[in-house]
Amino acid sequence: MISYFRLWRLLERRGYSRKDITWLAGISDSTYRKLLNSDSVRMDVLERICKALNVDIGDICSFRHYNPNV
Repeated sequence: MISYFRLWRLLERRGYSRKDITWLAGISDSTYRKLLNSDSVRMDVLERICKALNVDIGDICSFRHYNPNV
C-alpha cells in the first residue's frame, strides 16, 4: 500500500495546507482525493508534485508492506 504521509508532513513543515498541493502542482480535486485516501496516482502526477516542491519521490511517498500472516 502506498502512503503519502511524507507529503503531508512536508507540506506542514513548509507552512502549506494540504489543499495547497492542488495549486502548487496543478492537480485536480479528484487526484487530491486519491492522495488523501492513499490511492494510486499516475507517475506524472508524482513527478509534478516533486518538481513543485523540489524534492525526490521518496520525500513524498513510501510503500507500506502488508503482510496478512502477521
